[in-house]
Amino acid sequence: MHAPLSALANLRGELGRIPLTRAMGLSVEGVHGDTLVLAAPLAPNVNDKGCAFGGSLASLMTLAGWSLLELALEARALPADIYVQDSSIRYLAPVWHDFRAIAAPAPGESLDAFAATFAERGKARLRVHCRVPLPDGGDAATLDARFVALAGR
Repeated sequence: MHAPLSALANLRGELGRIPLTRAMGLSVEGVHGDTLVLAAPLAPNVNDKGCAFGGSLASLMTLAGWSLLELALEARALPADIYVQDSSIRYLAPVWHDFRAIAAPAPGESLDAFAATFAERGKARLRVHCRVPLPDGGDAATLDARFVALAGR
């Protein structure tokens, strides 16, 4: 996905309007092809054990999936309301450091096909896979979700 700088700026603005993202210290780390990366520092997302709070991991992954679709449609000048329809989360290991969530279309899914369907019908769905990687390359958590985009009100 090629996202113009204006689309990235708009995404940062949209995320900044969500109070939780400000409290988490969330930032957009980058876009690489059809992959979007969000990051968060550990300090405002720590739990009582000193590692990342599971709710922060879930929030960051959900926001990364939402942001991937938001950016894909914004880059194509297709305004939409995007919602998470359902999701499944797996917590695999504690996170003891600043963390990031990587979102990409699930296997067999395509941002181009998603955008084309949305442009044609005014609604579309996309399955997204998100992960919080560990320094060793494994995953601390994964989220598989289905998002829906609807033509704006």
